[in-house]
Amino acid sequence: MMTKTLDQLVKRRRGPRILGAALLVAIIELVAFYYVATEFPPTQPESRSAPAAARSGATSDDFVFSFFVQPRRLPELSFIDGEGRARSIADFKGKPVLLNIWATWCAPCRKEMPSLDRLQARYDPSQLVVVPLSVDRQGLPAVKKFYDELGLRSIGIFLDQSGATAGKVNAAGLPTTLFIDRDGREIGRKAGPAEWDSAEVVALVREHLGLTSTQMGNR
Repeated sequence: MMTKTLDQLVKRRRGPRILGAALLVAIIELVAFYYVATEFPPTQPESRSAPAAARSGATSDDFVFSFFVQPRRLPELSFIDGEGRARSIADFKGKPVLLNIWATWCAPCRKEMPSLDRLQARYDPSQLVVVPLSVDRQGLPAVKKFYDELGLRSIGIFLDQSGATAGKVNAAGLPTTLFIDRDGREIGRKAGPAEWDSAEVVALVREHLGLTSTQMGNR
């Protein structure tokens, strides 16, 4: 009987101690969490997750051209060219630019790239520069192979292997094409593919980028 009473007494004394220890551990964990959250806040990703390719079979209403009332400043956009040299969109300041963000795995991109190549062939690079910026993670070999397969000769090779550019310009999908004026500002964009050397699109490009018809056929 006495042994049972002693066991009950020990359990009663242990109860508050266990509860107190658990409370202390909880307080320590809370303080540690607060410290980590304060001193090491979660970093923001440099870019959004890889954008999806535009849906095949979509109507023209899904991919309209959008032009702004006021030009918009672009963030710093860095990438490399086909020789692996560091480049930026600022390198083309003074020339109208079509910045096309694409990838070799994007079916709509594959379909429209030849028309971008033909568009560049119609204009001297001193008058219009088409900058097809690949976001392929496989690097330059994959992009060069793609160019060879499609016989692309007029447009240059440019690569942002990190994919950061798509996030910086808020490209919701691939392909996305930005109209950039001579001052390096975005004046409009096209979400989704286009037939870039069609008469209607050439006229639109000429109008918004300030090109003249006499600039065509120089190459």
